[in-house]
Amino acid sequence: MSDAGVLHIKGRVLVGPEDVRDELWVVDGRVAFDRPTGGDVRTVTGWVLPGLVDAHCHVGLDAHGAVDEATSEKQALTDRDAGTLLIRDAGSAADTRWIDDREDLPRIIRAGRHIARTRRYIRNYAHEIEPGDLPAYVRAEARRGDGWVKLVGDWIDRDRGDLAACWPGDALAEAIAAAHQEGARVTAHCFAAESLPDLLAAGIDCVEHATGLTEELIPQFAERGVAIVPTLVNIATFPKLAAGGEDRFPAWSAHMRRLHERRYDTVAAAHDAGIPVYVGTDAGGSLAHGLVAQEVAELVKAGLTAAEALSAASWAARAWLGRDGLTEGASADLVVYAEDPRADVRVLADPRLVVLRGRPVG
Repeated sequence: MSDAGVLHIKGRVLVGPEDVRDELWVVDGRVAFDRPTGGDVRTVTGWVLPGLVDAHCHVGLDAHGAVDEATSEKQALTDRDAGTLLIRDAGSAADTRWIDDREDLPRIIRAGRHIARTRRYIRNYAHEIEPGDLPAYVRAEARRGDGWVKLVGDWIDRDRGDLAACWPGDALAEAIAAAHQEGARVTAHCFAAESLPDLLAAGIDCVEHATGLTEELIPQFAERGVAIVPTLVNIATFPKLAAGGEDRFPAWSAHMRRLHERRYDTVAAAHDAGIPVYVGTDAGGSLAHGLVAQEVAELVKAGLTAAEALSAASWAARAWLGRDGLTEGASADLVVYAEDPRADVRVLADPRLVVLRGRPVG
């Protein structure tokens, strides 16, 4: 805030689950815990969290594919004003690198473009390829992205009439090894259980949605430290999707309903087993942006404590993605609330102040 003096925030600064300070200052865009000397000071009171994280979001994408820059900007601003200041963009057909030059827009960690099996995903979203090409495409997207690659692990097989795995195990093993050689982690869209064993064997780092987790698979995820991003606000749409496909694909519709019915139990069992769980909304396809507070509340419904759900959207999520929180000298990316979000996570829906790169925004 070099052009606007010093911002002084008093109240409860939630540096971490067990680390709570009485105040912080924003000086030249950076976090400081010691009182600075000189300069105009603006004081704000409230409860402070690091800028929230949406670990499954699609800036630059709508239900039909890539969108123009004006639409991408609106999406990013909506997320920002909801307190989301760090996004893991889990696949986009649009080039959003220009956002990196905008100090008023959230930081984005990109996974490049989705990689899907031919005719086995949403039209205009992904590279649609066959298994023999998977390692080369994964390596290319690893080089294009920001340390992540996104696979489509399963989707409806219209001949079968139900969800089915998209890739054979040998292709996955070679592809994920290629990503790791490039220094990238790999995540995969997965609804059903069928695709998960091969992904685990191949060394997958994260699974999106993960509605197909079973009692047999959960211990394996926990042992290997494979994270999940449940996107429960997206899973809430399954009954509507199932109703729309009832006539043509009754087995798929019934499967989607079962996954929806046990969604909270699945997340609770995963969390209880020690699987890392992070907040993601799946905004940008058919879902609106700015839903991070709703997703945190969904995790509480699934059995996480308020502090655990907050961590999944802030402290733990930032550490998982390798980004700073509220540490001395870090970029001041933070959100101020009028009440304690640890007492009621619904407070997240009403930020008092959003500060990005040290500047109040929104």
